[in-house]
Formats: sequence, C-alpha cells, structure tokens
Amino acid sequence: MDFVVGLDPNLVYLFLVAFFFLAGIAILTPGTGMLEVGALLALILTAWGIYTLPINTWALVLLILGVLPFILAVRASKKILYLSISIASLVIGSSFLFKNDIWWQPAVNPILSLLASGLMGGFFWIASVRILEAEATPPTHDLNQLVGVKGEARTDLKSWEEEGSIQVLGELWSARSSKPVQKGDTIKVTGRTGFILEVEPVENEV
Repeated sequence: MDFVVGLDPNLVYLFLVAFFFLAGIAILTPGTGMLEVGALLALILTAWGIYTLPINTWALVLLILGVLPFILAVRASKKILYLSISIASLVIGSSFLFKNDIWWQPAVNPILSLLASGLMGGFFWIASVRILEAEATPPTHDLNQLVGVKGEARTDLKSWEEEGSIQVLGELWSARSSKPVQKGDTIKVTGRTGFILEVEPVENEV
C-alpha cells in the first residue's frame, strides 16, 4: 500500500516513454523479440501507474489516437505528415497524462518531460524518416543481372516452399530451389521472384 501511495508520476512517465521507444523500434525493425518483451514489461508497469494515479482522460485518448498516424506513416503515403502528427500526440499526451493540482500544468517534472520527450521525439523522427526513406528507395542494381551467376548456399534449401540464404557476388540473398541444396553447395541463379532468387545446384564438374 505504501508503494501505491508513494507512486511517482515521473517514474511512471519514464516507463511510458520506455514503452513507446521500445515498441516503436520493434515495429520499425522487427528482431529477435527482446524489444517486444521489454515493451510489454514497460507497458505493464505503465498500466499499473495509470490505474493507480489520477489521469487526464483527454491525454490518454490523445496517446491512443497517436498510434494510428504512426501506423499510417509506416504503411501509407504522406509518411512525414503522419509521423509528425504521431510524435506530437505522443509527446503532448504523455506529458499531460497525470493530473496536477493546477489543470494546465503537467504532474510530470517539466525538465524531465522536455528532456525525455525531446529525446524520444527526436530519435523517432530521425530513425523513422531514415527507415521509411530506405524502404521507399528502389534497388540501385538490376537483379536480373544475377541470373547465370554462381554462388554458395549458406543454408539448406530443402524444397521450393522453404526459403534459405545464398551468397552471390559477396552479398547474401534469400533464395529457393526446386532441387535439394545443402549448405556449402555451389549453386547457380536461374531466375527471381521479386527479391527472392531462384537457384539450382551445380553438379560437380570433372
């Protein structure tokens, strides 16, 4: 009970910032699951703080609505506009989430709010813009030029339905083969489907 009474809005605010930071990076660059686990833990701690402390309902609604333009920034056009709206919603909503005696003042320490929100907003802006621009940039080389080139299988290619990795001209590519290929075998590129190369094993030359 003492923990509940003494729960600090500043601490819960940091949990909230950590959640948005980890969740945002996990959405932009899916990985091994560690970011998702960290985001879930931060969300649980934040939810406990929201349940315990008095909050501004409008700020909570603004936080929830701020997720939508972030998703649109990843999937739709006008990415910069949606990203700007999302960051503004998250910064304002998180700063004013907890009630203060004076309605127009946030319960979170202003210096902490400015510092954390500025770092979070700036990081999201730089990281998101670079990742979204990279995804929108077309490949600089023609993959059809790889047809006929030999390489090495870096993983087993057991069937056409199961993708694996190959190395061709010093680069790793996703590939599949209609014939079984073992790791380390020499392969030859016969075609491509999108960014997935189609290969076949090269018989041992005598």
